[in-house]
Amino acid sequence: MSPPDTPFRRDADAPPFAEPWEAQAFALTLQLYEAGHFTWNEWAETLGAVLKDADAENPTDDGSNYYRHWLTALERLTTSKAMAEPAELADRKQAWETAYATTPHGEPVSLDKG
Repeated sequence: MSPPDTPFRRDADAPPFAEPWEAQAFALTLQLYEAGHFTWNEWAETLGAVLKDADAENPTDDGSNYYRHWLTALERLTTSKAMAEPAELADRKQAWETAYATTPHGEPVSLDKG
């Protein structure tokens, strides 16, 4: 019997992240922790709360949104620790969404340098 379909990669040869941004969010979390901006217990509690909220909102989530929840936890922790303002994060998200929507297919997405 084969394992059920799952968004998590079980193949040892497969990359551990589905998208580059997932790896970047993971790495940023580790860098902020190692720099002393929060404790690992604070991170675990924040991520746990986000996952609990997500499960309550959608108990049939198949796990494919795990790194979206990871990013939500990172945003929550950085704003609660005053590393970033919520409005600043919202502006940056909007800038990336606009850049994504206006970048021709196949070209790298980036924010304007101006």
